[in-house]
Amino acid sequence: MSLKREPKYRSRRAYVFKVRSDATSDALAGRLENLVTGIQLEFESGYELLQSIASDLDAEIRGRKSGLDSCSTDDGRF
Repeated sequence: MSLKREPKYRSRRAYVFKVRSDATSDALAGRLENLVTGIQLEFESGYELLQSIASDLDAEIRGRKSGLDSCSTDDGRF
């Protein structure tokens, strides 16, 4: 059996998801924090939460395309 070089779940994509105390199922609100970069994104709806995740993933892809990923460790951390 051979080991995969690229982990299935990169640590760069690890998040803390915090829901505000006044949030409801109809009004999801809180904060998303990337555990590796420390970037925190506030959201006021489920749609904004998904936009925040997509934006963070796009930033990672742009970083890899510009060659920044060559400076990272095997698990995706800088």
